[in-house]
Amino acid sequence: MPREKILVHDMTVSEIEQRIGEMKKEIFSLGFRNSMRQLDNPLQIRYLRRDLARLNTALAEHKHGIHVLPGEVADSGSED
Repeated sequence: MPREKILVHDMTVSEIEQRIGEMKKEIFSLGFRNSMRQLDNPLQIRYLRRDLARLNTALAEHKHGIHVLPGEVADSGSED
């Protein structure tokens, strides 16, 4: 079964932050289940951690003005 592809640069900042929170909870849950040997596919943890890193990178790029996400304007840090 192929994994769903996350289109990070089509998401807004609030969507990314919400998804990050969900992923952290899911990684914790999967890690706990894996320690109890109840997880069918332990690679799910790796995939989730990588997707979480992609979301964090996109959020950092937006905050630094490297790549502006849709729906919101990045803070430039200087007000004249």
